[in-house]
Amino acid sequence: MSPPPTGPLDFQGYTPGAIGKITAAHAVYYHAHWGFDASFESQVARELAAFVADFQHTRDGLWVAVSNGRFAGSIAIDAKLAATEGARLRWFIVVPAHQGGGIGRALLKQAVDHCRDKGYRLVFLWTFAGLTSARNLYEEVGFSLVEQQAVHQWGQQIAEQKFVLQL
Repeated sequence: MSPPPTGPLDFQGYTPGAIGKITAAHAVYYHAHWGFDASFESQVARELAAFVADFQHTRDGLWVAVSNGRFAGSIAIDAKLAATEGARLRWFIVVPAHQGGGIGRALLKQAVDHCRDKGYRLVFLWTFAGLTSARNLYEEVGFSLVEQQAVHQWGQQIAEQKFVLQL
């Protein structure tokens, strides 16, 4: 089966409704596929809203993929601690109807290119074991797994993972 057609793809930054769309995409996907509870959705909403409120164009990045006028995915770079801990890749998701069509790869490229352009030396992300397609994309661009630990959060027992990319 071939990937679904995505139609014309556009990358936007913040537009009204972006926080809600990104939060909803995460909440719906991770509840349906991983059983995450409401604490996950509230954490995404709270942290994403704080990120957008503190967003600095000269430092951070936010990309929203839109296909045929509809939300298809997102990714962000939170670089407020880039000089000490590294730039943090966050809120990376492609909605199921658009998975497999290259949107995730394009979003990840936007984020990593942004970090290179800004001269950030390290990019990191937190995820969990089992997201094989995303992990493959991370490793394709050079991220390495550096830490893993079992945790109970969002109503589930998961193996939390940290990936790092040296630039």
